[in-house]
Amino acid sequence: MAFKEVKQYFEQFGMGQKVLDLDKSSATVEEAARAIGCEPCQIAKTMSFLIGEKPILIVTAGDARIDNKKYKTMFHKKAKMVPVAQVEKVIGHAPGGVCPFVIHPEVTVYLDVSLKRFHKIYPAAGSDHSAVDLSLEELETYSHFTDWVDVCKDWGMHG
Repeated sequence: MAFKEVKQYFEQFGMGQKVLDLDKSSATVEEAARAIGCEPCQIAKTMSFLIGEKPILIVTAGDARIDNKKYKTMFHKKAKMVPVAQVEKVIGHAPGGVCPFVIHPEVTVYLDVSLKRFHKIYPAAGSDHSAVDLSLEELETYSHFTDWVDVCKDWGMHG
């Protein structure tokens, strides 16, 4: 089970207590925000894409949406999500629990600038009933991200 692997990953850094096993579903941004008790925009949504055959993850704020034009400018390809049935095989986590930790080595992680306005954010932890309570700096450190990107729209409009 991916949740256990994510918890073990954080335990090796003495941060196992930051991995939350939730009673309620965290499969969607709204469900995760309710289960954690935070604003939906603070949920770090991890989206799976393919650039050709290469899988990438883009971690965005919960209130952000992919802007196809910005995405194409950044990656020189149209945004193509990993088909739901293949997400677990390609990334290492099932839909609803995709996160930038304990993923297949060939997956490249990008963080979207929509996250930069938060001190505390909550990505999933490998299952649809989990989250990790992280600062932005901790997300940068433990996600082993490649770069910051600006590929989203509609965020920050509600406050």
